[in-house]
Amino acid sequence: MAGVQLHRETFSCSICLDLLKDPVALNCGHSFCKNCIKDHWDSEEQKRIYSCPQCREIFTPRPELKKNTMLADLVEELKKTGLHTAPAHHCYAGAEDVACDFCTGRKLKALMSCLVCLVSYCEEHLQPHHQSPAFKKHKLVEPSKNLQENICPHHNKMMDLFCRTDKQCICSLCSVDEHKDHDTVSAAAERTHKQRDLDLSREEIQQRLQDRDRDVKVLQQERKTLTLSADKAVEDTDESFAEMMLLLQRRSSDVKQQIRSKLDTEARRVRDAEEKLQQEITELKKREAELKQLSLTHDHNQFLLNYRSLSALSPSTHSSTIHVRPLRHFEDVTVAVAKVRGQLQDFLTEMWTNISLAVAEVDVLLTEPEPEPKTRAEFFRYSQEIKLDPNTAQTRLLLSEGNRKVTTMDKNQSYPDRTDRLTRYYQVMSKESLTGRCYWEVEWTGGGVSVALTYKNFSRSGPESLFGYNDKSWALYCYQNRCLFVHNNIKTDVSDVTVSRVGVYLDHRAGLLSFYRVSDTMTLLHKVQTTFTETLYAGVCFLCFSPGDTAEFCKLKSSGVLSAAVS
Repeated sequence: MAGVQLHRETFSCSICLDLLKDPVALNCGHSFCKNCIKDHWDSEEQKRIYSCPQCREIFTPRPELKKNTMLADLVEELKKTGLHTAPAHHCYAGAEDVACDFCTGRKLKALMSCLVCLVSYCEEHLQPHHQSPAFKKHKLVEPSKNLQENICPHHNKMMDLFCRTDKQCICSLCSVDEHKDHDTVSAAAERTHKQRDLDLSREEIQQRLQDRDRDVKVLQQERKTLTLSADKAVEDTDESFAEMMLLLQRRSSDVKQQIRSKLDTEARRVRDAEEKLQQEITELKKREAELKQLSLTHDHNQFLLNYRSLSALSPSTHSSTIHVRPLRHFEDVTVAVAKVRGQLQDFLTEMWTNISLAVAEVDVLLTEPEPEPKTRAEFFRYSQEIKLDPNTAQTRLLLSEGNRKVTTMDKNQSYPDRTDRLTRYYQVMSKESLTGRCYWEVEWTGGGVSVALTYKNFSRSGPESLFGYNDKSWALYCYQNRCLFVHNNIKTDVSDVTVSRVGVYLDHRAGLLSFYRVSDTMTLLHKVQTTFTETLYAGVCFLCFSPGDTAEFCKLKSSGVLSAAVS
């Protein structure tokens, strides 16, 4: 048998490890299948080096392959004996493989394991289990290294039962001993039961895999779309800013051209006036010289004759003194441009906030929103310190306490004129804009007050400038005995009790706005669900005006009463 084994290896190709097919012999004496050595050299074509895969001898140029007729005939004869090729190298058991327990010497990989014999077999040694009736009842499974784990450590018998009470495999003796009266079934029956659960789990996993694969494709497509959208936004933004800069450059050129043109006009007027004055000065000096010469004449008759022939002095074309305007010249232009610059800075600041908000609200993944706070302590996590803007305060309102408190006054305050000042109603807005999640509280005294949120760009003087009476603001109106909510001139009654302290919760992204009555507990007064398209500003308005009414944006600090729940 060993001799036959030697013959098989002798006539095998060292590349494919199979019997030689269409054998060719190299100059070094080693033989290979024609296609095997051809493919091997094709892979070395770019190196222009052709070597023997066994001895590494190098051939230059590439040898021409010719069939070894004698070797081919010997291989054909070997095939006719019915013998098979020696096991390929990959058929031997490695460290991670289950080895055949019957093989001697170098062991082959096991093809199956027997749960009755508790032995693993290669293909050759497994044949009796397929051919002999004595092995028909044996259970063959995939090769396993853990066959001994199927033997009961107490009784040294096959564990072919399963105890559902203790959830473990047992043998038949265990079932009448320590597992007596337990719920036991055959291991096969439990396997069938667990197999159904496993199949259901596999189906669920397969479904989830399909869902996740679909989600991955959606996300990949979304990533492409997102990238394209971002690139387009950058391109459009560059174009828009380039156009704005070009417009500013044009306006700068226009202003400089106007200044130069005006300079030329005024300088020409000054030059013309100067020339006329110089001409008059020359004429006056000439006349003065004539008069001086005449005054020096000693002959009286000659003096009188010459005096009579003097021509009349031409009237002056100018007043006795040249008057010029105050020396500001073009400084007013500089002031006007600086004013435009300030207004443009204010506008860009406001617009930049809206642009930043638009960028921040790009949200591709549809995640579940955070739950709305339920207790005052939870609301305090989003507490926002509100400071009022003196530039928006109506002139009968006085700010104090670091611009957190506003008081009605009987006289106008010395506020400068501002385009963003609220003039018609007794109102004031916050200085900072509000985005994200915010919470604040307003405590008030007097006849009534409205607690509001508003966009910045609304009328400051007309009837529509009152908080809530336009589509750009939302306001809770609080009187001594009732509350009502107003938006876009639509009124909604919300409470018939006194509310002296109002809590306001804003979730800008979720479009949620809630007003609460704050006392020992928090009571929801009104909730708004909408879509906010701009940044918001807090505001208050005094309704029944009388001097001394107040509204204060409270400083919120943690205390023991913060566990009060919302009702």
